[in-house]
Amino acid sequence: MDSLERAAAKLFCVGFAGLDLPPGTRRLVECGVTGVILFSRNFESAEQFAALLTAIKREAGRPLLTCIDQEGGRVRRLRGGPFSEVPPMRALGRHGDEAMARAVGRVLARELRAVNIDLDFAPVVDVDTNPDNPVIGDRSFSSDPEVVARLGAALIEGLQGEGVAACAKHFPGHGDTLQDSHVDLPCLPHPMERLEAVELLPFRRVAPLVASIMTAHVVFEALDPDRPATLSRPVLHGILRERIGYEGVVISDDLEMKAISDHFGLEEAVIEGVRAGVDLFLVCHHEEVQARAIEILVDAVRRGAVPESRIAEAGRRIDRLVERYVRPPVGEDALAVLGCDEHRRVLEPLLAEARASTGTDPTAA
Repeated sequence: MDSLERAAAKLFCVGFAGLDLPPGTRRLVECGVTGVILFSRNFESAEQFAALLTAIKREAGRPLLTCIDQEGGRVRRLRGGPFSEVPPMRALGRHGDEAMARAVGRVLARELRAVNIDLDFAPVVDVDTNPDNPVIGDRSFSSDPEVVARLGAALIEGLQGEGVAACAKHFPGHGDTLQDSHVDLPCLPHPMERLEAVELLPFRRVAPLVASIMTAHVVFEALDPDRPATLSRPVLHGILRERIGYEGVVISDDLEMKAISDHFGLEEAVIEGVRAGVDLFLVCHHEEVQARAIEILVDAVRRGAVPESRIAEAGRRIDRLVERYVRPPVGEDALAVLGCDEHRRVLEPLLAEARASTGTDPTAA
């Protein structure tokens, strides 16, 4: 494998099925992918999961980024057993206390670090302005962008203060859509004035703090009527990099989601995404798609469709994130922190408040 192929592979983070690293994913790690994203399909118990990530990190023979979606509420890949029950972020929004949000961030980070996770795809800093939104809802702190900004920043401080990278999502805002980008391509018609006042405000506030920002597979007509944010240079370079001044890693939402796969296809997604400003692509499910995506990027650079300088730029940002947050595996004794009394004391007031407000279990799927 030549240096270009390894440089291109670095721009990918891949998922896999099962409780062991399959041969195809192992080959991708050997080829140089930056990391792996874990799901509930990879989890059987805390001990098994920690051991899996220990093995992956050791086999890689280099710093390898391990990632997961562990937001709280219904989006928690690690649930049950010894893990603390973390309520949806809406409970934090009703509480409104930055110190509490910071403490919840610390709880999430300590428990993730105990099982060898380096990056949490949290928090959602979308503003929940549409009660009919099928995908955001109580994952958002609030319908008030100021509340989202304050609490999102505090939770990020808690996560990153305990050594786990945070990821603010979904830029520039998925909270007002009527469609779920997992199954369709949402489109928002809002003018720039509205976007600045609502959707962009939380991202602007957290940008100086957060290690990574995830893109939305959503078309914003006022910014780019032809492409979703993930593939749009006016959105990612023009707004996020130039107007907001963000300097961290820009991560795509999963390229296998139907908003992308049904409307653009893999080649257009990879080439336009990296041109737009994506530094790290998530490809979460199929080995053949992951391998093909890397091949597409290599070929695009070789024929001049993507400048090699763009790959190098993304690689430098990834290197900074990896250097700061990727840690070697911890010992089994680290699992003692899961669900500990200190964490229960932090979370119980929020859980009680969430139960009282909804009449249901706030951590249920």
